[in-house]
Amino acid sequence: MRMLPPGSTIGILGGGQLARMMGVAAAQLGYRVAIYAPEADSIAAQVATRHVCADFTDQSALAAFAMTCDVVTYEWENVPVTPLAAITDHAPLFPSIGALDVAQDRVAEKQFAADHGGVTARWAVINSAGEIAPALAQMGTAAILKSRRMGYDGKGQARVMTADDADAAWAAIGAQPAILESMVDFAHEFSVILVRGQNGETRCWDSSDNVHRGGILRTSSLPAPSIVQDQMPMARAMASRIADALDYVGVMTVEFFAGADGPIVNEIAPRVHNSGHWTIEGAVTSQFENHIRAIAGLPLGDTATIALPVRMDNLIGADVDHWPTLFADPHCHVHIYGKGAAVPGRKMGHATWVGARVGIGA
Repeated sequence: MRMLPPGSTIGILGGGQLARMMGVAAAQLGYRVAIYAPEADSIAAQVATRHVCADFTDQSALAAFAMTCDVVTYEWENVPVTPLAAITDHAPLFPSIGALDVAQDRVAEKQFAADHGGVTARWAVINSAGEIAPALAQMGTAAILKSRRMGYDGKGQARVMTADDADAAWAAIGAQPAILESMVDFAHEFSVILVRGQNGETRCWDSSDNVHRGGILRTSSLPAPSIVQDQMPMARAMASRIADALDYVGVMTVEFFAGADGPIVNEIAPRVHNSGHWTIEGAVTSQFENHIRAIAGLPLGDTATIALPVRMDNLIGADVDHWPTLFADPHCHVHIYGKGAAVPGRKMGHATWVGARVGIGA
């Protein structure tokens, strides 16, 4: 394991808010940041040393980009896998292509989690509308139909309450290969966010209580309810086994449901995660800094929570218009991502309070 000295270049695939926050963390450690993204007006490029505007499938551009970087990472699990060989020929890529392979396919993700001690909801592979009703009958409960690939923030999903919903659900997800997951009876949603170094050392942040609306995370709060805290050790063990099996390097997130049946694995995200944004101000070392530390071969930072309570609110769409009030709150840490129009459902920023239980609309 080689520690990259300050002045080295960290390459980031993707130009959104996660890349932006990774770039800020890298710059604070003295690294140069290069962004590779298909959009010309990347918000991550606003805080970077250099921006390459090219498609993720352009192997020549990827190779040229990698040759100027000392290490490369990514902000999004849906970067096409096959062209990434052009990266690994010239620079280390963390997390690995193998982690992307697992996370990009919901069926592979569920099977991998189960193979390494994770408990999941009942599920079935769906390749046509006609397969939904028999699978639903076998599950004996309502379910959610999800596209196998490219789903995030509630996209590519449809509820199937009865067999009569099958055709509409299949059409709603674009009539593409899918997975049918039985609905889970749960009390709370939470994430295990861990960082794993190149030497295999693993550290976890405290888990927050995550509240979603419309498939989008709205708030993350600590301390989490007692049921989450009680199930956290088992969930951490599951997440750590998954990370070890992938020989993972960097920050990884595993989303869980907390309920009577114990922690149930929902999804694996091979990246920094929205539910960990609170760590920027609420932990000794943020998820973004520790991701950079891991991929650069540096010692990992302390993941302890600084003070309680902590609350992070996403600024979705017009929520960002509250910025004057948020800036006027001396206890509020405001992050505006620099995006354009406040489109409904679009993540425009987030706000965090540490040591004060307040939030938007509170």
